[in-house]
Amino acid sequence: MTLRSPPLAGVHEAAGAKMTDFGGWEMPVEFASIREEHAAVRSSVGKFDVSHMGEITVDGPDAERLTQRLTTNDVAALDPGEAQYAAITNDDGVMLDDTVVYRLPEGEADEFLFVPNAGHDEEMAERWASHREAWDLDATVTNCTTEYAMVALQGPDAPGLLAEVTDLSLTRMDRFDVERGAVAGVDSLVARTGYTGERGFEILCPWDEAEAVWSALECQPCGLGARDTLRLEMGFLLSGQDFDPEDEPRTPYEAGIGWTVDLGTEFVGRDALEQQDAEGVAEKLVGVELVDRGVPRHGYEVTSPDGESLGHVTSGTMSPTLGDAIALAYLPTEYRDPGTSVRVIVRGEPKKARTRATPFID
Repeated sequence: MTLRSPPLAGVHEAAGAKMTDFGGWEMPVEFASIREEHAAVRSSVGKFDVSHMGEITVDGPDAERLTQRLTTNDVAALDPGEAQYAAITNDDGVMLDDTVVYRLPEGEADEFLFVPNAGHDEEMAERWASHREAWDLDATVTNCTTEYAMVALQGPDAPGLLAEVTDLSLTRMDRFDVERGAVAGVDSLVARTGYTGERGFEILCPWDEAEAVWSALECQPCGLGARDTLRLEMGFLLSGQDFDPEDEPRTPYEAGIGWTVDLGTEFVGRDALEQQDAEGVAEKLVGVELVDRGVPRHGYEVTSPDGESLGHVTSGTMSPTLGDAIALAYLPTEYRDPGTSVRVIVRGEPKKARTRATPFID
């Protein structure tokens, strides 16, 4: 299968970035080193090309109703210029994807824009379109993934750096706000969102003007490797790994994002999730840190101290910030209390570990 290329592919190649296949896209995994890029974001600022993320707009008289019925959060609560995190679930309440839904600022051509994960744009555009037809709703659904580039600027110094190249009043923007404005002279949507736990912004600009925005933000370029270690330190989910409708079918309550579920709204999967909310879940995604030496990886078994199989690691790494090996794992709910002793099987050896609350860092 031919990989899709982001608009900054030539820039990354010229910078000597190491590339990788992610969600059907050829994306930079690192420029300098994962550790160096990770440290830049935690201590100062770094920039990421995240143009592999999808962008789908929804407009028309029934745009709100359609998006409300296909996401778990309360879309109707959004004012223009606000966004929210939500899950997209099937009839059984199993997560198909997670997403950020933007109600665009007043005066925009479209009312809503939502961002599915890499490789899910066509699937989600089709899901919105097919349900529009099935429910006889009046809404226009457009897959704009190849029209938008997305650059994430993340870190404590991100507001100061972005302020140098935009006239937007960044200090008045709260988390999950989105505004229209020029960045390096390029008409853009700027959102106070991110995937690192640090202060930052995600900038959506026209595909063919991405280089102007990228070049104007003079800071450490970062790849998907650092993006992964940063998000894992925060306990953020990775679609296709921490949940997947086929390989890791999980509901928002199991995945620890039950706060994105508004049972007062009508959406696909609501009845199943209402029942699960009432009855509870047997397993939940919890943080784990190793006490013994070793690094937990995706798929590694987690057992009790006596060797009873409890579950498995979905994401794991050596935390660059903490210097400790950390992981996310689905475990029986009785093991969710922080400090509970478990074992992680690393290369056939049971390594002492304990459960931890997430995020792993403040």
